[in-house]
Amino acid sequence: MAGVAMSNLDMFIVNVALPDIGAQFSGSSLASLSWILNAYAVIFAALLIPAGSLADRTSPRQAYLIGIAVFTVASAACAVAPGVWVLVAARVVQAVGAALLIPASLGLLLAAAPPEKRVGAVRGWTAISGLAAALGPVAGGLLTELDWRWVFLVNLPIGVFALVVGARVLPRTPARATTDKLDLAGAVLLTLGIAVLALGLVKSEDWGWASAQVIGCLVAAAALLALFVYSSARHPSPILPLPLLRVPAVGPATFANLLFAVAFAAMLLSGVLWCQQVWHWSPLKTGLAIAPGPLMVPGFVVIVGPLIRRFGAAAVSAVGCVLFGLGIAWWIYRLDAGHDYAAGLLPGMLLTGIGVGMVVPTLVGAAVSALPPQSFSTGSAVVTMARQVGSVLGVALLIAFLGTPGEGDIVTAFDHGWEFTLAAAAAAMVACFFIPRPAKKAEV
Repeated sequence: MAGVAMSNLDMFIVNVALPDIGAQFSGSSLASLSWILNAYAVIFAALLIPAGSLADRTSPRQAYLIGIAVFTVASAACAVAPGVWVLVAARVVQAVGAALLIPASLGLLLAAAPPEKRVGAVRGWTAISGLAAALGPVAGGLLTELDWRWVFLVNLPIGVFALVVGARVLPRTPARATTDKLDLAGAVLLTLGIAVLALGLVKSEDWGWASAQVIGCLVAAAALLALFVYSSARHPSPILPLPLLRVPAVGPATFANLLFAVAFAAMLLSGVLWCQQVWHWSPLKTGLAIAPGPLMVPGFVVIVGPLIRRFGAAAVSAVGCVLFGLGIAWWIYRLDAGHDYAAGLLPGMLLTGIGVGMVVPTLVGAAVSALPPQSFSTGSAVVTMARQVGSVLGVALLIAFLGTPGEGDIVTAFDHGWEFTLAAAAAAMVACFFIPRPAKKAEV
């Protein structure tokens, strides 16, 4: 889907453009510029489940089209922003649009696919993320060479195309049958809980992990999410039906997905930082260096299908975690300050790419294929939110491990970051073994 590709690509393109944005808006601090990324991450993660629930209660098709429209208009506002804080505000609106369209898109896909083909359809859907991770840094480098504003302008023709085509071809799916009022209290509690959690994670490097701000955010998030669970258990039609998490495969696959997202986000950022901070490569050269790994993902979407049918999702995803970990271990063993790309960075990037191609589509497919039809968008939002929270946690923890090393110990600092990444991949591998086989559908 064009809209999904647009929103996924945007996550990776903007990272590359950040230095040029800071150069144009002179006087902007790094803390201010970081909110161009952080505001999007916080709002996107916080709104996914409320938006998915809204799509199920009304119309996934309508939510998807509205999401694309909002994202496209916000992209135009980003492109003409006269200052950093206007750009941050426009990025918040972009995140609202992305939160609407991502779970609705997967809900539409699951509703349109026959039950026996849903896992394969999900693997194709997740391949878009792999392509975005591969093409995003390269596209960002090329567009930034023209002007950083093209990073946002490129969304306009894609968004218009997706709107025109989507309005004609997207299926109309039935809404969830309910006469109960919308769970506004649950929506507010969940949104605030995830937002406060994400805020504490993304600001942990600035505030310090032991600071009152970070600890306060984590405690407040825990309290808000506990209140959300309590509210959901008592509401006749909650935005997140808690029995969804008891559907076989949904809970274990979602938790494994969160853990692997920690490792994936840390791996991808560490590769970019290594190229730019250790080897001092340009954004475009860095993007080209990183691309081979994510390009493995679409190819393995085809390969893992027969493997899952024969060995089960638990075994395939666990093996993928092992291959991913071998790629990280190769970097720990082989990478140094010398510019040895072919024998140093590339083998690890390929192994991690193969691992991602085996793990992500398998875990997402295992979770969402077990969902009942009336909860496709909501369940998809749960899985996506887990990935987003895991990504935020992975970036925050990697930066904490890297710290601000001097030139002499920068390789050691990266080794510590990769050891953390390896531990996250190992935890994800253990979690994979709790995915039951076969996953059976349940009514919720």
